[in-house]
Amino acid sequence: MEKITVTTNSAEETMTLAEQIGARLHAGDVIAYFGGLGAGKTTFTRGLAKGMGLPDVVSSPTFAIVQEYHGDGLSLYHFDMYRIDGAMDLESTGFYDYPLDEGVFAIEWSENIRSELPADCIRITIQRIAEEQRKITIEGDERFADLGN
Repeated sequence: MEKITVTTNSAEETMTLAEQIGARLHAGDVIAYFGGLGAGKTTFTRGLAKGMGLPDVVSSPTFAIVQEYHGDGLSLYHFDMYRIDGAMDLESTGFYDYPLDEGVFAIEWSENIRSELPADCIRITIQRIAEEQRKITIEGDERFADLGN
């Protein structure tokens, strides 16, 4: 499994990295985020959306469970699993009804549904090092091997 680590020093740098990743995504990709509260998962998703050619007016889906972003190309389905605990809860959200074959899933709090994640998902772990600094580890796909610092 391919694994790279990048350190970013601002929200803008985090978004730029995510934008580079977003530009390389295709239908069926699942981005599984791991990281604590305030790590920058929603900020990362803003960059991802921008890289996918979508409007970057991304907001946290905490209360909605999912936010959908549609453009001319791929759609982005941004899930928040903070309040979800396992497969039974996941089923009740309608998660399995979303068209993964037509878009990309970005899943915050993936640790809560770890057993339900596809084996080939792209794992992104965001660790807060300082106020603005993040250590971002990307695992699972050679498409991103040239990113990093």
